[in-house]
Amino acid sequence: MEATRIYLETTMFSFYYETRQKPHYQEYKAQVRQVFDLIKAGKFEPYTSIYATGEIDDEPDPEKRALMWQLIRDYGVEILDDSEEVKRLTALYIKEDAVTRASKTDAAHIAITAVNGLDFIVSLNFGHIARAWTVERVRRVNIRENYKAIGIYRPSEVLEL
Repeated sequence: MEATRIYLETTMFSFYYETRQKPHYQEYKAQVRQVFDLIKAGKFEPYTSIYATGEIDDEPDPEKRALMWQLIRDYGVEILDDSEEVKRLTALYIKEDAVTRASKTDAAHIAITAVNGLDFIVSLNFGHIARAWTVERVRRVNIRENYKAIGIYRPSEVLEL
């Protein structure tokens, strides 16, 4: 049986090492770690992109930044590159109001998932990615542009699959 190909958005790496005690944050951290356990068990084939690694490089805490990079290496997460098609689809998501113009990187995370034919994206970005509005708008654009309607899930939803 072939592993499901998933895209890990930046929050998946960040929350793996979450220390803040905000409501639900430790619960999210536990869910993220369970998703990584499923990767290790071979259920998921992990991918991310230069967009995520760019955001990781912007992490101000050098220790956390190094740990996130180590997570990518330890779990064999393949880093996908940018392309003209990813840029085109990113622009369409913004034009169709799936993602706001101010959240161009978030639109790019979704676009690179679609262009590379991955099964779904996993994110804790509830403001711009893992929300019903974005899921529906992305689905419409993807179908119109002959891409499959990728899933956009929160870690808790992935654990239910």
